[in-house]
Amino acid sequence: MHYINVKTNRFHIVKMEPQILTYLGKHEIYDIEDNFTDHICKIHRKFCQADYVDREVEFMDLETLEERLQGKKSIDSVFYGKLSGWCRSRFIPVDYDEDGSLLHVLYCVECIDDQKKREDKLLYLAQTDTMTGISNRRSGEKMIERVLNNKVSGMMCLVDCDKFKSINDTYGHMAGDEVIVAIAHTLQKSCRDKDVVMRLGGDEFALFIPGVTDRKCANAFFKRLFENLKQIQIESIKDHPIIMSLGACIYDGKEELTFDELYCRAIWQCIKVKKWKDTAQQYIRKNSLLMNKEAIDVFKMYTCVKKYKQIVFFVVLYPKRREIYAEVCRN
Repeated sequence: MHYINVKTNRFHIVKMEPQILTYLGKHEIYDIEDNFTDHICKIHRKFCQADYVDREVEFMDLETLEERLQGKKSIDSVFYGKLSGWCRSRFIPVDYDEDGSLLHVLYCVECIDDQKKREDKLLYLAQTDTMTGISNRRSGEKMIERVLNNKVSGMMCLVDCDKFKSINDTYGHMAGDEVIVAIAHTLQKSCRDKDVVMRLGGDEFALFIPGVTDRKCANAFFKRLFENLKQIQIESIKDHPIIMSLGACIYDGKEELTFDELYCRAIWQCIKVKKWKDTAQQYIRKNSLLMNKEAIDVFKMYTCVKKYKQIVFFVVLYPKRREIYAEVCRN
């Protein structure tokens, strides 16, 4: 804690961590000293994590302090310190001169590491699907809404496990949970850090992959996804097939779209999968090119009046045999 004269930049130390006093070479902390700005910047450059130093230096600017404190009881800033973890620095006005100008302030730093960890845990629980560890519907929708508001083009995919009830009925709900978790982890593994992967609820998932706007990128993504799906192994369901419908549509980054509108476009493709899966003719077998020329032509073919592309798959995964068959569904 420091007591500072804003007019003269003079200060004295009221209280300080022993490690910082040792670094400063001080034994007596009650002497009045000059140049608070240099003094505190030196401390922060030594004990504040590098990512936060510039912001803290700006926060400690005494020349703008009175304006920033106008009408407030205090102002604060959060940073990560090398000694105590998360900390909050705070300026508190003490008194004013006869003209009403700010004269003295207290500068305090408190450790909030435990509080920050609790907040981060609560935030994680609020944003995460507890079974799978991926984003839940609420947080996933918000992330996609932000992407759409920023006009970031990409591909929206919906993945729906068909006949999932038969797995629960045959092998029990614990086995069904294993399937859900395995699919979620595989979807996450197939995506990049900046991609949105969320569980909509039950056996339904959604993905938004920024930058995937042409058949070459889509080809690469689906190939990677199907290869990863082949690695799923769930002993409890033996070789019971995991059947999935996958519908996707491309957002060009130009239209004004909400999440619900984009979701409806993608869900319509899943409906087409369920409608056409018994009559689809194109099969893509194990160890074959998962998006061959005919499949790419199908991807190219789905272009509607508003010029967004769509593709649909009916996927059958045999975990024990590590085989996957993907039907491209079409008219």
